[in-house]
Amino acid sequence: MLAADRGGNDPVAAAAQVPAKCLTLIAGEPMLLRVLRTLTQSQQIDSILLCGPKAEIVERSPVLRQVLSDGTTRWLDSQATPSRSAAAALAVLPEDRPVLLTTGDHALLSPDMLRHFLDRVADVDCDVAFALAPHALVQAAYPRSRRTVLKFSDGNYCGCNLFAFLTPRGRRMAKIWQQVEGLRKSPVRIISLVGWGAMILYAMGWLSLDGALRRLSRKTGIRISVVTMPFAEAAVDVDSVEDLQLVREIVARGAQPHG
Repeated sequence: MLAADRGGNDPVAAAAQVPAKCLTLIAGEPMLLRVLRTLTQSQQIDSILLCGPKAEIVERSPVLRQVLSDGTTRWLDSQATPSRSAAAALAVLPEDRPVLLTTGDHALLSPDMLRHFLDRVADVDCDVAFALAPHALVQAAYPRSRRTVLKFSDGNYCGCNLFAFLTPRGRRMAKIWQQVEGLRKSPVRIISLVGWGAMILYAMGWLSLDGALRRLSRKTGIRISVVTMPFAEAAVDVDSVEDLQLVREIVARGAQPHG
C-alpha cells in the first residue's frame, strides 16, 4: 500500500492538521486504518507492505507504531513519487507472487470492492490489471465529485487506485507508470504514450478502451486487462480537501455502495 504524501505541505494533511495525509481522521479513525482493515479481512491477501510515510512520521505516530508492532504489516520508506515507491515495493517482494497495489487514501475501499476486483483478476490471463469505474456511475452518485476522466469511444471511466501485478513481466508496468505519473491529469498526453495514431483517435473520440489496451500491450509486451467496478465509491479517493469532505459525508450517513 502506498501511504506517502506527494511532496510536502499536502493540502489534506494541512486541513486535517496531521503529519501525513493517511492519518487524516474519517469518523474519528485515521483513514489508513480503514484501508488496512479491509485488506486484513480479505482471505485473498496474506501479507501487507506499507510504503510510507517517512520514517520520522512513523516514529512520531502512535497509530503507525501500533500498526507495525504485531508484524503482520511491514514498512518500507517511500520514494520521491508514487511510481518510484511502487517500483521499490515490488523490488523487495518475491517475483513469483502476485501483488495488489492500493493507496492509503482509498478511504471508501470495502470488502465487496476488493472481492470483486480480485475475483475478476483471477479469471483473466494477463500480466497486470487495474480497476476503472464508469464515469456515469460516479457522476450519478456524486455529481459534486471532480474526478479525472478517461474518455473512450465505448465509454468514459475514472481510475480506482486498484492495481494487480500478476507476473514478473507485469512488474515492468511500474517503469511505464513513472512516464505517466507527471501526466496523470492529462488523459490525452497519457494516451499519446501509446503512439501518435492512438492520440489522434483518442482526441477524435474514436479510440475504444479495448483498442487502447491492445495498443499498449503490443507496445510494451505486457498483457494488460481492466476490471470494471460497479461501485461509484471505488473511484472516490481523498486527493483534495473537497474529497475529504465528501468522504466524511458518505461515511457519516453510512451510505451503501452505489452500483
